[in-house]
Amino acid sequence: MTATAETRTGATADPTTGTEKHTKHALHTNLKRGMEARHLQMISLGGVIGTGLFLSSGYTIQQAGPIGTILAYAIGAVIVYLVMLTLGELSVAMPVTGSFHVYAEKFIGPGTGFVIAIQYWLTWTVALGSEFTAAGLLMQRWFPHTPTWVWSAACIALIFTLNALSVRFFAEAEFWFASIKVFAICAFILIGTLTIFGIIPMKGYTHAPMFDNLFKDGVFPNGFMPVFATILTVNFAFSGTELIGVTAGETRDPEKAVPKAIHTTLWRLVLFFIGSIVVMSALIPWRQAGVGESPFVLVLNSVGIPYAADIMNFVVLTAVLSASNSGLYASTRMVWSMGHEGMIPRWFAKTNRRGVPMLALCAAMAGGLLALLSSVVAASTVYLVLVALSGLSAVVVWIAIAYCQIVFRRRWIASGHTAAELKYATPGYPWTSWGAFILCTASFLLVFFDKEQRFALVAELLFIVVCYAAYFVQKWWRDKHPAAEVQLP
Repeated sequence: MTATAETRTGATADPTTGTEKHTKHALHTNLKRGMEARHLQMISLGGVIGTGLFLSSGYTIQQAGPIGTILAYAIGAVIVYLVMLTLGELSVAMPVTGSFHVYAEKFIGPGTGFVIAIQYWLTWTVALGSEFTAAGLLMQRWFPHTPTWVWSAACIALIFTLNALSVRFFAEAEFWFASIKVFAICAFILIGTLTIFGIIPMKGYTHAPMFDNLFKDGVFPNGFMPVFATILTVNFAFSGTELIGVTAGETRDPEKAVPKAIHTTLWRLVLFFIGSIVVMSALIPWRQAGVGESPFVLVLNSVGIPYAADIMNFVVLTAVLSASNSGLYASTRMVWSMGHEGMIPRWFAKTNRRGVPMLALCAAMAGGLLALLSSVVAASTVYLVLVALSGLSAVVVWIAIAYCQIVFRRRWIASGHTAAELKYATPGYPWTSWGAFILCTASFLLVFFDKEQRFALVAELLFIVVCYAAYFVQKWWRDKHPAAEVQLP
């Protein structure tokens, strides 16, 4: 018997034994399958394409140089693709909402499952605070006399409503938010390419710019170490692709939708990120790329696009709305999943008649509001620590995903099955899986050699220890007070 999706009764084929039974990892029918393949693909892109590409990419080019930045993004794309291939096998075999910590609990241990859940929840909760702040600041361009908090509050109300209505509303909104970003990037790359070859004139050039700016100061003008630091930044920038795993439990026909979304991820990442970097680097001298304003605005202004700054402000605003929409969804589902698995009180797993876990949604939004508050009140202390933890937490989750797939495949084979029985098998196993695990682990540990990010590594390691300690204290308390366990009605 092959691994199958769970039935409406909650029965599932155990991926390590192939027997039908009721398990706590069964698909949870109180969450609705409201997402289609088109939603899943845009959500995976929406989780990745954020303000970093539109606003911070120029600074990255200035630090690592054009070729160094392209190389860093290429390596980052390969790493994330390897992780996605391993996640695909797990998500198709066990399409459960909040998948990462469920897999970690099953294939590594319950303590690790708890740690992974907290890590991923923190990643998106901190992101929520950042995005709400950014939304208010972006609106200041058009409404300079209105307080920033008013627009942040409006963004909070909009995103909360979209998530509270139903998973279908969330997915549809995310599809259109992400579509605007994708259209803007495609238009930018097209206009930039035509400008590079002289078809569209550019200020300051009497000839086609071509690719002289990429190489005129050498391949690595600042040395190779900035390239290494950029690879670490790229890994953080690509975090969000794993949202496919979170959505698998609420996706129609995950056996087809999940692999399709995964296989389109790499080439889209290459097209959107590397394509944009090539255009920027070719048209803007790399020393000027990180100065002043967005490199997107610099390019569009240079080719005479009217209202370029306003256009990009709108695009970045949709990127912020998209990121906060995805962030609240991911944070909510992680809280819901922890409640369903009994890691926190089980009433967090209760859903309303629309299949929305409202209590988990409120808890996730409260976390985002606390992060927003800390970004204003304690930016120099608490918020910087949270941002540092958030950045490396995503890489920790990737490491766990890769290792869980390795253990899953071993158990699958040991139970008498073959890889051919899997509805989706990670191609190139075991090289793909071990490559993902080793590269992600190296990305995590080598942060130590970047003095500017060393603090983040120390903070993350301490946070992991605290999470494990919290799990064992909680376990000790529950073992001592079994009657205190809150059950769903």
